[in-house]
Order: sequence, then structure tokens, then C-alpha cells
Amino acid sequence: MAKRTTNRPQKRLTFIDIIKGNFLNRDEIKIHYKYFLLLFVLMMAMIYSNHLVNKKIRIVNALKEETEEYKSRNAYAQSKLIKVKMESELGKEVAQDSLMTLENHPHKLLIKLDSTDAKAK
Repeated sequence: MAKRTTNRPQKRLTFIDIIKGNFLNRDEIKIHYKYFLLLFVLMMAMIYSNHLVNKKIRIVNALKEETEEYKSRNAYAQSKLIKVKMESELGKEVAQDSLMTLENHPHKLLIKLDSTDAKAK
């Protein structure tokens, strides 16, 4: 005697079935496995491309910081160069007026007043 095939209604798909992975054993899924495989491959490609974009963003940020550092170094070097040029021009002008640069710095004179002298005045 042949077995009679009965059409049992499929059990409803619940959230716990999805978490456990029991939905993969259903007949509908077995029929359309190619589409699910395609979705899986597309999701993996999307995750990988996102990973590459994040790497490039980190590289760009590092390059921006390095650029800012070089800009500040350049500005500092230019200001020093301008000061040196001004000092050399000033030295030429002083030499024309036959003035000499000081070898020793000038001394500051401090005058202290006694309290008795201040009252007498």
C-alpha cells in the first residue's frame, strides 16, 4: 500500500524560528535558495565596500592633519624669513649712517629714593 500524502498546513513562522534558523528548513526557502544566496552575497559586498570607505576616510583625515602641520611650519618659516630680511635691511641702513651695532646690551639704571629724602622735598 502506498503512503498517502497529506497536505499539512505549515506552522506559522515566528521570531524565535528566525533566530534559531529553523526557517531555512522550510520548503519555500529550499525552492528559492538562489535568491537568498544572491542577497547574502550582495550584503557581504556592501559590508566590504563600507569597510574600504572607512579605511579611506581614516587615511584622508590623517593627510588633512599632516597638511595643517606643514602649513603651520611654512607660516612659521616665512615669518622668520621676513624678520631676517628686515634685520639685514636695517643693518644696511645703519651701516650707511656709519652707526655700529652694540656688542653689549645696555644696562638698566634703577634709582631708589629714601623715604627721608622724599619727605624733605
